[in-house]
Amino acid sequence: MLRRSGPIGTLIALLAVLLWAPAPAAAAPDDSCRVLAPGASAAAERAVAAACEQVAAGVWYTWGGGHGPEPGATYGQVDPSDPASEHDPERLGFDCSGLVRHAYARATGSDVLNGVASAQYYTHRAAGRFTAAQGLAPLVPGDLLVWGTSRDLHHIAIYLGAGRMAEARQSGTKLMVSDVRLTSGYYGAVRVNPGPVEGPLFRTWGTGVWTKAEPKLSAARVYAFPGPTTIRVGCQKHAEEVTSDGYTNDVWSYLPDYNAWMTNIYIQGPAWLDGVPACGT
Repeated sequence: MLRRSGPIGTLIALLAVLLWAPAPAAAAPDDSCRVLAPGASAAAERAVAAACEQVAAGVWYTWGGGHGPEPGATYGQVDPSDPASEHDPERLGFDCSGLVRHAYARATGSDVLNGVASAQYYTHRAAGRFTAAQGLAPLVPGDLLVWGTSRDLHHIAIYLGAGRMAEARQSGTKLMVSDVRLTSGYYGAVRVNPGPVEGPLFRTWGTGVWTKAEPKLSAARVYAFPGPTTIRVGCQKHAEEVTSDGYTNDVWSYLPDYNAWMTNIYIQGPAWLDGVPACGT
């Protein structure tokens, strides 16, 4: 057999090793629950840590869990639409928004995100909002991801970074770390401002009160307040006159957190709100 020696032989031997060496195994996804990227505020990192503490403890998803008088795990309820929830009343845990409420209460020392997923997304404590079209690029750990439509935001989770999130997903499962699902109705994300809130704040009254895409009753519906809510008002203007619940008023307020309008009839205060500028001035 002819044997090659010297540099050429060494090169051939090296090529043979490279060609026959097994391909390196693909890196396993990082299933740890922790901050996985830079850029988050100290409060957001604390919120991630609080959520991950519950994931590590093996806490159950429970429908309605986490919505007691104070933040924290509670026994759930039976969801009439989900047979898997039959054991939720026996389990101490969180639903998706209950986990978010708990995490940010632990992070801030105050119950800043009490409410369901839609109330948490539309919070007046928003420091920034991101659309589905923007993807994950602008997000940092602690941002809240939501799924659904503007009228019905039905799921919320806490972003960890690197395309991963902590979530209370569904009955019959425990809290988990998952890949972010950019399909299946992903709507966008909100960054929480845990500090003082700028802008005039007011309370709404009534239930099932719709905000509108324009300041008129015939405009497209955006979101209905399930009950009294704290809102941030950007400006107000005279527009279509509305009569409802014994009141008549032609003043509408623009709500920047909803990108929508609301008749001042359902905002507590005078017909023309004190301290709110006129739109366009």
